[in-house]
Amino acid sequence: MPVAKHKVCLIDDDNIYQFTARKILESTGLAGEIKSFYNGKEAINYFKDEQNIQPETLPDVIFLDINMPVMNGWEFLEEYKSVHKTLPKPIVVYVVSSSIDDNDMRKSRQYKLVSDYIVKPVNRDTYKELMSNL
Repeated sequence: MPVAKHKVCLIDDDNIYQFTARKILESTGLAGEIKSFYNGKEAINYFKDEQNIQPETLPDVIFLDINMPVMNGWEFLEEYKSVHKTLPKPIVVYVVSSSIDDNDMRKSRQYKLVSDYIVKPVNRDTYKELMSNL
């Protein structure tokens, strides 16, 4: 039985994280298409534009950074709360941050949309486990 290839959305302003996350996700064999956005505004615009799109073109999972220019992760989540209701399928959201601040972790749990808070760096086993649970 072939392994499911999940569509992934990376929202992070760090080029190095984007590159390594992409390589690690590809190495799990569980990631198909990977879309990258460098701030929350780019990503929210994509989701607003995709509202009339087929479910199979949307990502299955979002890995969201907190600290980004233009629109940070919290601002993205605030806008995404209304946008996600119009999307034709649910999308799993993980906050991925280098912050180990309890306030950030607590804040992420206030969003029903957020499945978990993952501290960077994220290793292959963690990505594999998260992707396997989709």
